[in-house]
Amino acid sequence: MDKLAQQLRQDAEKIEVTVSDELDHRIAASLRNITPEAQSVAAPVSQRPALFWWASSLTGIAAAVAVIVIVNTQQPEEPATPTPANIVAAVPVIDWKAETAMLAGPLQQELDALQSDIKKAEKKVRDDIGL
Repeated sequence: MDKLAQQLRQDAEKIEVTVSDELDHRIAASLRNITPEAQSVAAPVSQRPALFWWASSLTGIAAAVAVIVIVNTQQPEEPATPTPANIVAAVPVIDWKAETAMLAGPLQQELDALQSDIKKAEKKVRDDIGL
């Protein structure tokens, strides 16, 4: 690593850079023309005339009244009063063909083992929290 660092230093010493007067003047001019951004000045809020406020309020009230009138003038549909006969007739009859599931021996043993593990874990948790 030392050889590499020494070689890089020697190469860097051999580099000669000159800046022309024209480029130097352009850089200086650019730096002089840069000014910090002015803080954003909030635009003055224009005051609306009182007539605008009244017009918008009246428009809102008129729209609300129109909606209320339209909703209230519609005739509600008469719902049919449900009777037990109608309810029973509406429920479809399902023909259930179900059989009780019988657990095979190994499944029953696995279920018993899982229930035993759950009881042991519950007991351990109760002992840990002091119940």
